[in-house]
Amino acid sequence: MSQTGAMAQDGANLSLRIAEHIGRVEFAALPATSVAATKRAVLDGLGVMLAASGMSRDVLPFIELARCQGGPPQATLLGFGDRVGFSTAALANGSLAHALDYEDAFDAAPTHPNASLLPAAFGAVQARGPISGREFIVAAAAGCDLVCRMALSLRRPMEAGGWYPPPILGAHGAVAAVARLLKLTDVQIIDALSLLLCHNTCPGEIKYSPDTVIRAVREAFPCQAAVQSVLLAERGVRGFAQPLEGRAGFFRLYADDFYEPSDLLHGLGERYWIEELSFKQWPCCRGTHAFIEAAQALRREHRFDHRDAVRIDVIGDEVQRMLCEPLAQKRTPRTLIDAKFSLPFTVAVALVHDEVTLGSFTPATLQDPVLRGLAAKVSFSVPADGRPRGADAGQLSIVLTDGRTLHHEVSRALGGPERPLDDAALHAKFLDCAVRAAVPLKRAEAERVAERIWRLELEPDVGALVTVSSPPRRSDPPAGVPASER
Repeated sequence: MSQTGAMAQDGANLSLRIAEHIGRVEFAALPATSVAATKRAVLDGLGVMLAASGMSRDVLPFIELARCQGGPPQATLLGFGDRVGFSTAALANGSLAHALDYEDAFDAAPTHPNASLLPAAFGAVQARGPISGREFIVAAAAGCDLVCRMALSLRRPMEAGGWYPPPILGAHGAVAAVARLLKLTDVQIIDALSLLLCHNTCPGEIKYSPDTVIRAVREAFPCQAAVQSVLLAERGVRGFAQPLEGRAGFFRLYADDFYEPSDLLHGLGERYWIEELSFKQWPCCRGTHAFIEAAQALRREHRFDHRDAVRIDVIGDEVQRMLCEPLAQKRTPRTLIDAKFSLPFTVAVALVHDEVTLGSFTPATLQDPVLRGLAAKVSFSVPADGRPRGADAGQLSIVLTDGRTLHHEVSRALGGPERPLDDAALHAKFLDCAVRAAVPLKRAEAERVAERIWRLELEPDVGALVTVSSPPRRSDPPAGVPASER
């Protein structure tokens, strides 16, 4: 049933109420737990983008285009050190955010709320600084919260209309964060959300073509769209009165008005969903993590040889079916991003390799006959009882040549709110990522950047911190000097 009636009562002036919150919330009003969660998200997101700059070939066309377009030296190309125009940097840096599929996620309504937000916000503090760490934390927390609330409010999947939700939803958080950093008025924030509605899209076809890499670099487009929308609103371009709840606004266009306004408004300004994010132990789709963990648990417990596996059954929710279909494609992925969205491939990696790392996904591993042979034994099914368990849950059964059937179930994968990665693990992940950048940080430099992020509320100029994280290319180091020591 459509939620139009509920909207009239509970969601009246929804866009205005959201805009007022974004523009007026103060740092002192944020729960201490939300401040801590935001710093974790900033550290993790920056590290992942730095690693992508040095490890993903898919981002290079965006970097090259940004260099060609240039513009005033307002914002840094993360990991490379070049400075270009703010909007141009948003396109390039947005391409980094999901390229390794290693960024944070929101399991409760599967999406990546910071993948567009953080690259856009990093550019904003450079282009319009100095902006304090406190103000950055407010903007990031409010923007992330909006994405999560929008995702939770949906009562019809956006996929039903042929859309791919994460970039579309994430762009709204980027608008909120940048609008807050640029101190837009309530009306201008509504205008920016309206302008975003004019060019924010991502088709579900992104999931089906085996040779495309758009799924890897998808955040480039919403990130730039968000920045341009805010900059145009700032310059006086008027939008719609109700870009979210209007008769042809966001919820009508993307969910046929099947949404619950109270999910957007309840506890607004009191509870921030950024506290419920998942951080990734492994650089692949969050929906694969329970099965990676199950494979590792079975290896530890039974110490079997992967060559003795006759059949491998992955049992998961309907939302995870896309990670196994079409089965032939997922067993032999052609692109790195498709491998990261493949249960057959990621389970094979977890059974063969000691650990699933950034080095597990390379052009060479895609062609590895051992991994391909094992992936060919993987099949997918949903639980017999049909009871949903979530995208962060899964069961793995392996039949061996000696007749044994090994089984392991993970009810909540490592990294989520119920089993979080601790600060030390995130710190180590950041260091590992930062030394992999196109212009790699020395370990000591990466340590200093991390320590400043852990104390972000004391930072007087976040733009300066972003600049330090991505220095210009140095002269070539002597031959044989490892990246981590340069």
